[in-house]
Amino acid sequence: MKRTVVVCAVVFAFAAFSVNAAVTGTTADDYDVIVAGGGPAGIGAGYMAAKRGAKTLVLEKGGRLGGMAVSAMVSPFSFATDSPVVREIAAKVGFGGSVDVHMADVRAYDLLKEVGADVMLHAYVLGPVMGGTRVIGLRVHCVEGEKVFHAKVVIDATGNGVVAAAAGVPYEEGRTGDGLVQPMSIMFTVGGFDPKRRFLCGSEEAARSKRCMVNGRRWEDIVQEEIKAGNLPPEVGVIRLYPGCENGLNVVNATQVNGLYGSRSADLTKAEIAARKQAAQVVEVMRRHLPGYENARIAEMPAVVGVRETRRFEGVDRLTTEDVLSGRQREDAVARKCSFVIDIHNPAGAGQADGRDKAVTGGARRVKPYDIPYGALVPKKIDGLLFCGRCISATHEALASCRVMGNAMATGIGAGAAAAEAVKKGIEVRAVDAKNLQLFDK
Repeated sequence: MKRTVVVCAVVFAFAAFSVNAAVTGTTADDYDVIVAGGGPAGIGAGYMAAKRGAKTLVLEKGGRLGGMAVSAMVSPFSFATDSPVVREIAAKVGFGGSVDVHMADVRAYDLLKEVGADVMLHAYVLGPVMGGTRVIGLRVHCVEGEKVFHAKVVIDATGNGVVAAAAGVPYEEGRTGDGLVQPMSIMFTVGGFDPKRRFLCGSEEAARSKRCMVNGRRWEDIVQEEIKAGNLPPEVGVIRLYPGCENGLNVVNATQVNGLYGSRSADLTKAEIAARKQAAQVVEVMRRHLPGYENARIAEMPAVVGVRETRRFEGVDRLTTEDVLSGRQREDAVARKCSFVIDIHNPAGAGQADGRDKAVTGGARRVKPYDIPYGALVPKKIDGLLFCGRCISATHEALASCRVMGNAMATGIGAGAAAAEAVKKGIEVRAVDAKNLQLFDK
């Protein structure tokens, strides 16, 4: 599947023209800062902007805050960054070694309200309101009809970069060469096993080690035999099991759907169905081989498929592959000492696409703790806009490290602080001196 890597947002040209030419819909309240998206990045952005005095609105298209952590049940929450505010939010919301998917969204709502932010669920962002090359608000589809919200700064925390793309910010999608993105997955929980014989296997490396032996055999070997027998699709590669937030549940990370794009509804539909069918196959394998799992069953399925990668936008600065491998530090850091590996789930098969170990389940390249610069959140030419989370300015390889939820939240916190600073001083977001944002412990 060939795909052009550099995209200039031509598909959004009509939407951008429309909002410039004639804004329709009921005019709603004006805000200093509007955050589009209520996942970890959006929660961080809304929390920090409101805490620093900006009149803030957080918009979420679904019925729950928490994004991939809650709606996609992605657990555990990977911190992988040195951020006191990430630790503070995570502790209050319930993002940790195992995410409390049942109440984290309510706690996030309460946390945002405590610092004075407004929150609106079931609010689907249609696109930006443009004033020339400036984003001055958002068109939002609410249940009661279309509304227009105005803001001095808009923060795109949608994951797919819905606002930035429609505003005309150039972006890349996929890796160099074939344009393929990392696969999508369903994470789910299993119950019905014997808690006294609970089996855990948290990584590819563990699956091939003596830590994850089943009746004297490596777990990796068992899974590969099931693939060869046609009982699992070959792209699954490994079945990871983590402890759930309850003793009687395990979180399963095994499914993988290749060749589809999370920025397209038709592809998302295919991924949702394919991954859920894979989940049933995975449980059957667990029943056959894991002692105490003979009666295991799917206990909880997520509301949405997990998406690792879509658009990466052009910023005034960029996080590069060399940055994460060399541990580059930045004076304008919004996320510091990021340490997650270059985890490129193979877009064209199983395991790692690029790593230290070319075995079927791969071995991700390790990084040296690096910083994410503020410039990776700031578009070059569009004013009044910041982006955060997994759509920041980064290479395909760098994104594979910085995309995890703790880092995404840290970039949201940086975006929220910068937006509040720009509003307070009446300056452009690109003029904010990130060195003075005081995001870290002294």
